[in-house]
Amino acid sequence: MPTITVKDGTEIFYKDWGTGQPIVFSHGWPLSADDWDPQMMFFLSKGFRVIAHDRRGHGRSSQTGEGHDMDHYADDLAALTAHLDLKNAIHIGHSTGGGEVAHYIGRHGESRVAKAALLCAVPPIMVKTASNPGGLPKEVFDGLQASLAANRAQFYRDLPEGPFYGFNRPGAKAQEGVIANWWRQGMMGGAKAHYDGIVAFSQTDFTEDLKKITVPVLVMHSEDDQIVPYADAGPLSAKLLQNGTLKTYKDYPHGMITTHADVINAELLAFIQG
Repeated sequence: MPTITVKDGTEIFYKDWGTGQPIVFSHGWPLSADDWDPQMMFFLSKGFRVIAHDRRGHGRSSQTGEGHDMDHYADDLAALTAHLDLKNAIHIGHSTGGGEVAHYIGRHGESRVAKAALLCAVPPIMVKTASNPGGLPKEVFDGLQASLAANRAQFYRDLPEGPFYGFNRPGAKAQEGVIANWWRQGMMGGAKAHYDGIVAFSQTDFTEDLKKITVPVLVMHSEDDQIVPYADAGPLSAKLLQNGTLKTYKDYPHGMITTHADVINAELLAFIQG
């Protein structure tokens, strides 16, 4: 399997298919590069080079006990882009991956970056604080950690069966294959990485990262996102960006890159080519 070894010895698995302008995908918690299959196949067919990695502790990357924070996530992504010598790249991040993309650009600069897209992403900051009164209480994330520690396998069944894909909404028809694939990806990773990752995605403040970004950024978010609530995420990020565009959906779920891949892919392509 293709991997790179970063400076602390962690091995990062990645996929690198095709030629042309590179598109780099950063996945959500607690998944893997496989979550981008619908996008990678689509953009590969359009003549792009598509790249996705498993975040440290996730998927096929090392199940290291340390470094599960946004600084390490961003530095691992920077190491991958340097290893592949990517230029004029488009970075697309979903959920936690959106935070990774924002922090990567804010921390490492735009010399290799052409555009970015943040999909149902965690920035500017998820947790409720004095400066972010619309955020979710810390107790919500403490509860996620408790559920993971108590019975990770069941917890990773309940999330995709319910709020992640909106299968708990009236009239929604659950897709067993989608649920099973979510569970498979989650259980490939390490419990410690996923436990610490909850703090990373919920408590990191990306405000200053967003302010630094000057390349065009498409912010895509659904008003019915049950994982990363819309009002405290997408619109606020778009306002902080110097060159941001907000695209809102009324009733798509958090996992819209899977359930509505045809729409999402077409609009990402239009943004990239625009």
